[in-house]
Amino acid sequence: MPTLRIALAQVNSTVGDIPGNTAAIRRWSKRAAEAGAHLVAFPEMMLTGYPIEDLVFRNSFVDASQQALRQLAADLAADGLGDLAVVVGYVDADGPAAISADAAPGIGRRDASALLHGGAVAATYFKHHLPNYGVFDENRYFEPGDSLTVVRLGGVDIALTVCEDIWQAGGPFTAARRAGVGLAVNINASPYELNKDDVRLPLVQRRAVEAGAAVAFVNMVGGQDELVFDGDSMIVGADGELLARTPQFSEELLVHDLDLPLADATPNPEGSTDAAKPRVEQHIPDDMSIDRVTIPGALAPLDGRITGKIADRTSDAEEIWNALVLGLRDYVDKNGFRSVVLGLSGGIDSAVVAAIAVDALGPDRVAGVSMPSGYSSEHSKDDAADLAKRTGLSYRVEPIQPMVDAFLANMALSGVTVENLQARVRGVILMALSNQDGHLVLTTGNKSELAVGYSTLYGDSVGGFNPLKDVPKTMVWELARWRNAQGDAPIPENSITKEPSAELRPDQKDSDSLPDYSVLDPIIKGYVDHDLGRAELIAAGNDPALVDRVLRMVDLAEYKRRQSAPGTKISGKAFGRDRRLPITSRFREGGAISPS
Repeated sequence: MPTLRIALAQVNSTVGDIPGNTAAIRRWSKRAAEAGAHLVAFPEMMLTGYPIEDLVFRNSFVDASQQALRQLAADLAADGLGDLAVVVGYVDADGPAAISADAAPGIGRRDASALLHGGAVAATYFKHHLPNYGVFDENRYFEPGDSLTVVRLGGVDIALTVCEDIWQAGGPFTAARRAGVGLAVNINASPYELNKDDVRLPLVQRRAVEAGAAVAFVNMVGGQDELVFDGDSMIVGADGELLARTPQFSEELLVHDLDLPLADATPNPEGSTDAAKPRVEQHIPDDMSIDRVTIPGALAPLDGRITGKIADRTSDAEEIWNALVLGLRDYVDKNGFRSVVLGLSGGIDSAVVAAIAVDALGPDRVAGVSMPSGYSSEHSKDDAADLAKRTGLSYRVEPIQPMVDAFLANMALSGVTVENLQARVRGVILMALSNQDGHLVLTTGNKSELAVGYSTLYGDSVGGFNPLKDVPKTMVWELARWRNAQGDAPIPENSITKEPSAELRPDQKDSDSLPDYSVLDPIIKGYVDHDLGRAELIAAGNDPALVDRVLRMVDLAEYKRRQSAPGTKISGKAFGRDRRLPITSRFREGGAISPS
């Protein structure tokens, strides 16, 4: 039984930075070769970054990807790595884009995987299952592949698959069983959401049983706009046993020795397999053809044996914190911002955003601004100053009352308009500092507030990025307590324990306008995340009048959310790419039709 030393390169790519991504592939391939690997696999679309969205329609971009792939193969050989099999994702095309007048069925853009060896592109595979839900629009962009590529390397048959191929039964993994492969390599750009790591392992185990083969699952790590990728790469044996697994949210090279069955080009009998592989629970037919490629030569002998580690899982709060830190860091760095600025109110939301920013960027790249008005409490001003001292970020105080008074001296304003005016003056200050000093403005509204429209448009909602956009208020408190338990306690205790308030009028509290967050958040989660209707929310035990009130607020705030800053996705359904509802809609839950 041959032993294949496989390396999974869980690395960070940047959309459109083909030269930078190529350099990373060469760098990590060298590390894999130094570890004695026979094969190294990189994530989905590693060469171009992921997701490329409408860049796929540009011929120049597709041409750049194809040319870079061929050049990469030659460069790897020039680096002395020609004997290393390198599996890398890229965008390919065998015809015009689907939106072209020249488009034809069965050809177009392809989400592709290539195996590079000996200075050439030895084999290619086109992704078969194309996701078209949540954040994915791949039916818009790509044509599906209809054949499975099997590469014989050193006497072992290896199937190439891409991301969604592993999330659906049938197709490539059933074809892999029919082809008699010993290993299926699955390259991924699987975005993070809370507890998704708990779903991945049983999923990979099911596919291993379906294919009757070991599965190597490598996932991207890093932030891309509203998405963050957590890695969580793994290797599972043909019997479903977890053999090795990486930590989340960090670049890693997982190296592991796999004992695999010798290749047998004879297809397995229908519905059965050889003795070295477990029987599949239910035979799922597939109609994929098998394309076989043989790489000449034997596997290089190994000096000793390497067994990859199985990383421990983390708590929900630590998972989310790490996702938010990585998402913010990559958004700032990949978009070329030197620093960030945010308003420090002394409240919980701005305190948590400041702590995330300092963890992501370091205190020297974070500026906090206290902007007290005539209604700001002394404890809020003290809490903002305390947070600045604890974290070491740059801190300044810019009182807004003189600016507000100047407005009021020239315009007759009252009530909520004056409250909104204060928020908008603060927004003007932050944007002015952004223009002056080159900061990226961070807005601090949480998912609960965004859901019900509890924010001032062009006021506290201004900013280029929102780390808490997908974090409910109750989770904000949980994150604050978790972060403070890690040793350095960056968040003042008073910011955590005091009753939340916007402090835009005397003695104002969030509870004046909103239900308690412990009651509000489950309704929002049911309506927004799970698309539950009024009747289902009431059946879950919620007060009917409260359900009607909350749903109306959520519906009417759609126009605000459409103008909100991007922010890291951590849930199954975030505002933005995940949830696409019309702004203009008279449908209301319960059968009522809104007249306006």
